[in-house]
Amino acid sequence: MTAHSKPPVLILGARSDIGKATAHAFAAAGHPVQLAARNAGALEADRTDIALRHSVPVSLHEFDALDVAGFALFIDSLPELPGVAVIAVGLMSDQAQNEQDTASAVQVLRSNFEGPALIFADLANRFAARGSGTLVGISSVAGERGRAANYVYGAAKAGFTAFLSGLRNRLAKQGVHVVTVLPGFVATQMTDGMDLPPKLTAQPEEVGRAIVKAVEKGKDVIYVRPVWRLVMAVIRAIPEGVFKKMRI
Repeated sequence: MTAHSKPPVLILGARSDIGKATAHAFAAAGHPVQLAARNAGALEADRTDIALRHSVPVSLHEFDALDVAGFALFIDSLPELPGVAVIAVGLMSDQAQNEQDTASAVQVLRSNFEGPALIFADLANRFAARGSGTLVGISSVAGERGRAANYVYGAAKAGFTAFLSGLRNRLAKQGVHVVTVLPGFVATQMTDGMDLPPKLTAQPEEVGRAIVKAVEKGKDVIYVRPVWRLVMAVIRAIPEGVFKKMRI
């Protein structure tokens, strides 16, 4: 571990608004930060900002969530194995396009499930061998019930949520904690232009703070805005015969 008393935090998908906000939140709490993303060099200004603002070491690392074969080499290249890893990788595309274009659907499924799950699978083994660490997966309430409006994306997130649950169960007695984060709507570039209800929409900074708090308190599953727990309970309770007639 570095001279800092707190373990380094790896942010996978550090280019995203949530990834950047989470990096700032952990750095503000005194953690060194490892920023990982495609074309990582373009994050130099963010690296400098986080380092100067929070007085912690910050490093940049090239990472492609679809390059599954390169995951082991990527982890080996880090300056040290992180104490916390957060994956903020995600891709939301048009559902109508996913229904007609197999390549588009594959991209969504791989970006939201395959890549995040498999990088965590490798990190989980290394954390378990060490006997410590926390894995934070950002999933989605869209994975709690398939809806006509986004079921390809929702299916990928449902798979990731199930993966995180199983991983948490497996690692519970090995000193490794797994956190599932369900943000609900978040005001990011990915949702720009969408008409989002203010009471159900979080800011990226709100998500970042919630993640730090969840890690510190050892939470298992968190809804960034608690109202989502009730909303999704209602949606899950709608009988299938009624639900298939709805467009929500």
